[in-house]
Amino acid sequence: MESDKVIGIDVGGTNIKGVLISRNGEVLESVVRETDKKGSAWKDTVYEVLAHLQINVKGEIPCGLSAPGISNKAHDAIAYMPGRLEGLEGFNWADFLGMKSVKVLNDAHAALLAEGTFGTGKGVSNLVMLTLGTGIGGGIMINGAIYEGFHGLAGHFGHFSLDAESNELGITNIPGTLEDAFGESSIVRRSHGRFQSVCELVDAYVKGDHFATYLWLKSVRKLSIGICSICNVLSPEMIVIGGGISNANDALFDPLKSFMDLYEWRPGGIETKIEKAQFSEFAGAIGAATFAFQNQ
Repeated sequence: MESDKVIGIDVGGTNIKGVLISRNGEVLESVVRETDKKGSAWKDTVYEVLAHLQINVKGEIPCGLSAPGISNKAHDAIAYMPGRLEGLEGFNWADFLGMKSVKVLNDAHAALLAEGTFGTGKGVSNLVMLTLGTGIGGGIMINGAIYEGFHGLAGHFGHFSLDAESNELGITNIPGTLEDAFGESSIVRRSHGRFQSVCELVDAYVKGDHFATYLWLKSVRKLSIGICSICNVLSPEMIVIGGGISNANDALFDPLKSFMDLYEWRPGGIETKIEKAQFSEFAGAIGAATFAFQNQ
């Protein structure tokens, strides 16, 4: 008998978040714990989050887990994620958590699934999501289903090139990436040390700082060109933008709209909808839970 409730856990480098949701996407309970970065101690935090969510649940219910990296084809482990979260690659979550199975999904793909099933993109069959934060991730939904590609790489929009002549190589060895142009990971270098975060940059932009205005609008312009390239390749009905930087709200979406008006190819006058994600910090956990629901 299929369960009417499911647990979703999102494993991040800063926090580990968990939700208990109903079949219609209602969040019945949520919990956040700081990620312990000492060796593999973060795995114990995942166990604590699961135990907290199981307190008022009778019997075993499905569990999904989202994490950075590329999941294996069986969706029971993250196959590739070098350099972060020691011990994540190949780790068997079902055995560790004492469950029959745990469905594992890339965190950006999970966020897309949450938005496409219950959030901003609900009812949209051909959907793209961009997650803007330290890096830039994303996901693709085609005809209502997540598209992972042959090797699970699909949707890594942060790793395509905007400038093939750039001397700055991204983490996948691609020059001049969208992630380097817009992600928080490069903000100190891009701002010549003046800003330590995109939040600081946006605050200065809103206050009318000239250098911040130049740098922010330059970055948003590059983002718009990346988005237009995605539109030309995939022709989605909607692009949902999430991640921490999406909380810049009008400071992001207003200039982005202006640049999209300039660069987007719109045959017949049809433009791609650009919308902010409904779910913020719990998108990955809700998506992981949704994935578990779909694979009971």
